[in-house]
Amino acid sequence: VKGLSCSRTSLSKVLMIWDVSATGLNSRIIGGQNAQQGAWPWQVYYTTSDSSCGGSLINNQWVLTAAHCINTGELNHTEVQLGAFQLNVSSSNKVTRRLSEIICHPDYNSNTFENDICLLKLSAPVNFTANIQPVCLASENSTFHDGVMSWVTGFGVTEYPFGPTANTLQEVDVPIVGINRCMCYYSDFISLLLYPADPKNYLCAGLKEGGKDSCQGDSGGPLVVQQRNSSMWVQAGIVSFGDGCALPKKPGVYTRVSQYQRWISDTVTGMKQSFVTFTSRGFDKDLNFTCATISPPTISTTPDGSIFGSGATLSNFTHFMALSVFILFLHVLVGSG
Repeated sequence: VKGLSCSRTSLSKVLMIWDVSATGLNSRIIGGQNAQQGAWPWQVYYTTSDSSCGGSLINNQWVLTAAHCINTGELNHTEVQLGAFQLNVSSSNKVTRRLSEIICHPDYNSNTFENDICLLKLSAPVNFTANIQPVCLASENSTFHDGVMSWVTGFGVTEYPFGPTANTLQEVDVPIVGINRCMCYYSDFISLLLYPADPKNYLCAGLKEGGKDSCQGDSGGPLVVQQRNSSMWVQAGIVSFGDGCALPKKPGVYTRVSQYQRWISDTVTGMKQSFVTFTSRGFDKDLNFTCATISPPTISTTPDGSIFGSGATLSNFTHFMALSVFILFLHVLVGSG
């Protein structure tokens, strides 16, 4: 089995600052900007019979994406674009493939979005070019402290709600939000959604004040971090879900790639993908974060399968009903095709 060296790109990204005041917070991915061609050569865009999503190329024939984006019934209805920069412009840089296999995590939970991860095998390998390169994946020993800067890319909607999808690949920089702080931010609304899921399987990113985020249509795409003093980028997360898009104290929630190193390695055939350990510097302030809100409810299930918190109050029930509406809007970030 041939080894693989994952892609390295220009260091210029760490010097880029997007001035949101120049165009307004909701002008791009949400609060982002047009990417440069070839800046994110692992970015994948694909359409199914009824939606569109993102993904990342991890070797010459496998794509990493979110399980909520696709199912095995879409095998013959999915078209994958690699090297795409502008969707409506013909280019020799683009390569199109069908799928030969869809393998989603066997423990994916559509209620909690836990294990929201899927692997797509392309119908034929692709040749690597300046615009098509695999991304490095975060290994199981990686650490992502609160405040570490990351980048998210995709062709999703550029305004929330009901905005148009992007034709040009978008990018946005967002800081990692520690899981304790993230769960605190979400405890007033979707605690019933996430518990009793394992928080270690999630990664959050966004601004406390909002304004920057992934959104509908970006699902399955990569959240990457840059190795210190290096041109190497490492995929830390997969766009999964959130409460709306770019709202204050509602960061985007991502599948934490490092938790799935063994599953990915056991599933992928052919050219092996590269895992890299990303280590955050200093002390993680999230370890000392204390949530001032109410504790998450204890989950119990009634005989008919409905879920309520222990000692459920009218307020808790209202949150549960709001959650049902939320599922319809959820920046369960699948595009509309």
